[in-house]
Amino acid sequence: MGRKAKKTKTMNPNGPKLIIVESPAKIKTISKFLGKDYKIMSTLGHVKDLPSKQTGVTINEKTHKIDIDYEVLKDKSKVITDICSQAKDSSEIFLATDPDREGEIISWHIGQEIEDIFSDPSKIYRITFNEITKPAILDAIGHKSLVNMKKVGAQQARRVLDRWVGYEVSPILWRKIKKGLSAGRVQSVALLLICNREASIQAFKPDEYWSIHGIFKIDAKQTLTAELVKVCGKTIKIKNKEESDKIVKGASAEKYSIEKITDSVRAKRPLPPFMTSTLQQDAYNKLGFSVDKTMSVAQKLYEGISLGSDNIEALITYMRTDSLRISDTALSATREFISKEYGQDYLPKAANAYSTKDSAQDAHEAIRPINVDRIPQTIERYLEKDAYKLYELIWRRFVACQMTPAEYSLRQIEIAGGDYVFRVTGSTLKFDGFLKVYEIEDEEEQKDIVKIPKGLKEKDSLNLQKIDPKQHFTQPPPRFTEASLVKELEKLGIGRPSTYATILSTIQKRGYADREKKRFFPTELGRAVSDMLSQNLPDIINVDFTAKMEEGLDKIEDGSADRDVVLTEFYEKFRKDLIHFGGKDIGKKSIQANMKCPECGKELYIRFSKNGDFVGCSNYPECKYTSNFKRDESGNIQLVTAESKVQTVDMKCPQCDRQLVQRIGKFGPFIACPGYPECKYIHQDKLSMPCPTCNGAITKRRWKGGTFWGCSNYPKCKFAIFSDVKEQPCPKCKHPYLLLTKNKAGVITLTCPNKESCGFKESTGHDSQDHEDSDK
Repeated sequence: MGRKAKKTKTMNPNGPKLIIVESPAKIKTISKFLGKDYKIMSTLGHVKDLPSKQTGVTINEKTHKIDIDYEVLKDKSKVITDICSQAKDSSEIFLATDPDREGEIISWHIGQEIEDIFSDPSKIYRITFNEITKPAILDAIGHKSLVNMKKVGAQQARRVLDRWVGYEVSPILWRKIKKGLSAGRVQSVALLLICNREASIQAFKPDEYWSIHGIFKIDAKQTLTAELVKVCGKTIKIKNKEESDKIVKGASAEKYSIEKITDSVRAKRPLPPFMTSTLQQDAYNKLGFSVDKTMSVAQKLYEGISLGSDNIEALITYMRTDSLRISDTALSATREFISKEYGQDYLPKAANAYSTKDSAQDAHEAIRPINVDRIPQTIERYLEKDAYKLYELIWRRFVACQMTPAEYSLRQIEIAGGDYVFRVTGSTLKFDGFLKVYEIEDEEEQKDIVKIPKGLKEKDSLNLQKIDPKQHFTQPPPRFTEASLVKELEKLGIGRPSTYATILSTIQKRGYADREKKRFFPTELGRAVSDMLSQNLPDIINVDFTAKMEEGLDKIEDGSADRDVVLTEFYEKFRKDLIHFGGKDIGKKSIQANMKCPECGKELYIRFSKNGDFVGCSNYPECKYTSNFKRDESGNIQLVTAESKVQTVDMKCPQCDRQLVQRIGKFGPFIACPGYPECKYIHQDKLSMPCPTCNGAITKRRWKGGTFWGCSNYPKCKFAIFSDVKEQPCPKCKHPYLLLTKNKAGVITLTCPNKESCGFKESTGHDSQDHEDSDK
């Protein structure tokens, strides 16, 4: 290769000042603050990365120093050329990429390119801001600094670790399981959590237990239901029907009176403001947003949204953060707003403070509205529906975090008779406090909502009207949702705010995990990969090690650890395990199905191909038996024969009068005519009410996230209900249907869709006639 021509360095001392950001969406928002003296350009994300066809990482065996090679991303050459061209005509350069590790290395990379052509490197600065407002931008320019090389080192270490695991382990998976597979340092541990949870569910053996409630008559109109808690002074644990029957018989023969009444007040404090993980969890639970969708919508709110004419305004602070810090300016403005809007009773004497975990990057703030006076309802007309919902959630959570606690009046009544003590606790909201702004759904709290009649006194006699024993069984741990998996990753110290969405999407894209009714379960391929990695790389693919590596990256960033030392310590152990793993010549990975081949009697194994998973005979090629399969609730393999694939249902095809059959499609089971392709009838569940938008039919539809009710005239009409439905008019506002949800305890809650104008909500017992997807 010939020597590269030396680039001519130049600049324009009288030229504009160049500000470089990551996203082009920020350009309009920032431009309106700075005027003609500034030119703003975007890198459109990363401009360089490790080479695509080689590792790009070299360790010097003598010095243990690590060299990292970068190449310009193939679609970013023009971006770099355009930025450098403008830099030559600029007087100063401000690198203003995002204030996290990824943003820091983008600034370093584009800064390197500019240094090659800019004649005064001392005029190249790094600036950061957590909100896109004029004061924040001007303050950042006034406090300009240099690229933080410790933060760059932390990003490089993370990228190198991921490259090593991906490039070194993936080829072994190709040989031993299936071509085209890949491994990831953090994603593999997330998959391990999903696999371990599935194993726990399948190994779970339910335990029987019983509860006993007494219904006591107070007067002709009122009764009080209380739970049996003590027998002979000891807390009870009823294991079976025999024990229950014996207790019921004894308790039924006693006379009862109120032994003790305890009144107390309980304060419920507001939750902290959002950080990335809690925003993702709450948006999932309250709005039904995926983690990826939450971050995409939040990005738009951070970068700026048009609020009429040319008024582009950023609405929230930076959304990738694990900090709970709130600026003094924001605190003062919020306290003033609360005092003015809700009154002094809702304003604590001092601002509420929230502690941040040790690993948090406290240079950031919590996620909050930039201007608390931007009440969601006043800007709703300018926002897309999802943007409005997320902004309102962020706004309410932040305002609520600086309000007074809610107060509940608690009354606990103990009813005694002989050796038996029943107890009931009632909870009444005494002062709503922060709940005026931000509602919290608490399952435990729902249990306390018992109406205790007034006028009861200690020593009052009560008549036992009925005693009600109930059988229960312990439940297995639930599969992870997106929200609960993020919560688990955060709790275990795996990943960081900028990586949660990527982790969840990657394990699904690779086919290692899938979702059913919004809950993760491992695929057969995912099980095989996770088992192989955890068995052969136990010191690398485990929760504790991954959490410690995250701590190591944090230490590199704060300067208490050296990048190359952290990486070489990892690689020495990794290389030994890798040689052992890669050298094992065991052929393709097969999972024993614990079944005999129906044709030759040999063992059956689960195998993997480009067309999916299947069961094949171990006696291949002598025996060529194969079959599709499925797992039952205990994880056992069940063969799916041609006969078992199709099940008839008690319905006739309205078009050709054939008996309809149940089939399995991309999104689960469905009912269709067996005469396909001559007859293409597919049965759809319908609501009796018409579509309120266009009067069409409302049918049950399936997608990868589960089921929903949608108008049959889609895409012309986009009316949809993403919930189970009770076709019963709202008793308060007469809306034609109610939304139906069921919690883990089987309690059904009916809610009016008109939450703001109506607000009807009622919890009931089990409901047998509703449009609800069964868990069976």
